[in-house]
Formats: sequence, C-alpha cells, structure tokens
Amino acid sequence: MERRVLGWPPDGPTLRLDHRRFSYAGKFVMTTTGKAVLRDPSAASDREYDDDVLAAVAFDADRTDPDALWLRYVTVRDDRRGDGHGPRLCAFLVERAADRGYERARIAVNNPFAYEALYRAGFGFTGRETGLAELVLERPTDAPASRPAAAYRDGLSRFRERDLPEAATAFLQARPSATATPPALLSATTELD
Repeated sequence: MERRVLGWPPDGPTLRLDHRRFSYAGKFVMTTTGKAVLRDPSAASDREYDDDVLAAVAFDADRTDPDALWLRYVTVRDDRRGDGHGPRLCAFLVERAADRGYERARIAVNNPFAYEALYRAGFGFTGRETGLAELVLERPTDAPASRPAAAYRDGLSRFRERDLPEAATAFLQARPSATATPPALLSATTELD
C-alpha cells in the first residue's frame, strides 16, 4: 500500500472514484481541494475510474484561520471499510500538513462511525458543532490531541440524541455513556495490507 499527498490546494488534483464503491465520490473531482490517497499499486486501473485507490481525503485551508487545515471529505472503498485505512490516511495527511506550516487540523463529522475513526487518528472533540449539526474535531499537526474521556463521551451523547440508523444506534449502545473511553490511537506509519 502506498500513501501519498497528490496535491495541495488551490492546485488540487482530481480523482475519478466509482460512486458505487465510495461515499462522496463526486467531491473528489473538485480542483480547489488537495487530495491524499491510499493506493494499492498492484491494482489495475481502468480508464474510467481510479481503481487503485482504497481511501481518499479531500482538504483545504481554513479561510478564517491560516494555521488550520480542514479535512473536508474522507472516503474508503466499500470493501475496505473498518480496516483502519481512513484514520491512518488522515493521520498521515496531518503529519504532512505540519511540514507545510499548519499548526492544527480540523474535521466535522456527521455520524458516530466517523467520530470514532477520527479519534483513532488522534483528533478530539472540541465541544463545537457546525450549522449542519456536525461535530467538530481537532488535533495539533505535531501530535495527537488531548483526548479527555469526558469530551469523548460528550460527543457520543450528542449522537445519542439523534434519530440514527439501526447500525449507528447499536454502535453507540456498545459504548456505555458513563464509562466509554476514547479508542486507541492508530499509527500513520503502521504497515498496511
């Protein structure tokens, strides 16, 4: 597996992801965002789609905070979800953002699965929500965020207040509101299979 930043905004490259296999596939044809990918170099790619991509992240600078990078969209191919590819790719990108002078990275998530995955990438809940009811997570680019259990549980509680699909409700029930602790960190440098 190969992790690469394909380009930084505003000169971001485009990706042609198969919409049947990737959530948010259409967001990766935008040229205003940077892109990072996890590729399988042994996979053949056809002319229509970038079939060697297993995971991708689109990102850009925060317009109001020049020291912050926003991760806009994270997607993992449907047959590779749950393998840790999304959080590892995000952690990889955040480390590269430090080299470009960004001090922190942010992402807004709209479901408990993404919330948990980004915690595994070293992000922590800020206590803020966007106008679209997404929870805002943040981390310094040079190290994982401070991740107090109380803040983690607060984010889970906010999802519990929502009308969620059955799988998301079961996911939350497996994390008791009084005792849930943040998940273990995944290393961006761990070998991938």
